[in-house]
Amino acid sequence: MTAKIISGNEVAKEIRQELKGRVAELKEKGIVPGLGVVLVGEDPASISYVTSKAKGSQEIGMFEETIRLPADVPEEEVLKVIDGLNKDPKFSGILVQLPLPDHISVEKVIGYISPEKDVDGFHPVNVGKLLRGEPCPLPCTPHGVQQLLFRSGNDPAGKHVVVCGRSNIVGKPLAAILMQKAEGANAVVTVVHTGAKDISYYTKQADILIAAMGRPNAITADMVKEGTVVIDVGVNRIPDESRKSGFRLAGDVDFEAVKEKASFITPVPGGVGPMTVTMLLYNTVEAAIRLNEG
Repeated sequence: MTAKIISGNEVAKEIRQELKGRVAELKEKGIVPGLGVVLVGEDPASISYVTSKAKGSQEIGMFEETIRLPADVPEEEVLKVIDGLNKDPKFSGILVQLPLPDHISVEKVIGYISPEKDVDGFHPVNVGKLLRGEPCPLPCTPHGVQQLLFRSGNDPAGKHVVVCGRSNIVGKPLAAILMQKAEGANAVVTVVHTGAKDISYYTKQADILIAAMGRPNAITADMVKEGTVVIDVGVNRIPDESRKSGFRLAGDVDFEAVKEKASFITPVPGGVGPMTVTMLLYNTVEAAIRLNEG
């Protein structure tokens, strides 16, 4: 068996086409979804992410503005900028690009964003709503994983999903999303992590295996049963002198070996990655609808 590839590029393209249509309909009603992005410093990866969000916004016809601040900006100034975005009706969504410089509290900054405009889904109010199963913006990468499963014909309902990783950004919210009594969810979820004596004991039981560990090739073929659906969230830089950049990207899954046992698998790059920005755009459009309904 060789696994079918779940292309994040293709699914993201499909969702963006849907969003383009929704934005056009909203504009006819006088509603223009707007994304305000706060970028602190000149981190190359952060600049790349912010640029992709700006391009994505333009692609679907949405308004976007990036506020660039120097790395040594005082925390109070960042909070003032967020306060302005909270009060400005032209912004339905607010994103502060992480990581932030050490002198700025991530928790304080995230908590300062209006929950209604928190398109990352990280605000404590929205985390609480997610756990309760109430409507709220879902964290983008976990929501993207859910969409990849559902749209590739791998509905998690009734399946045993094993999530490897317990981060606040992926592992925990993904487990919370997939266990909800809702469409595209209703799974039996197990979360495993470094505290487990034998991770493979759990991974071998998975109908759907999701790797979000931050360690290259952590999931090997002997850890996966035949026919498992494998979603690789990991993005790791591996030194590679043959590449112009000096590195290549690898996931948390040994792709070449595992694809011979899995039924479906996501590649790295081109799997979960493209979904993250797309779901951010989705959250911004949804926020615009909620804010105008209110």
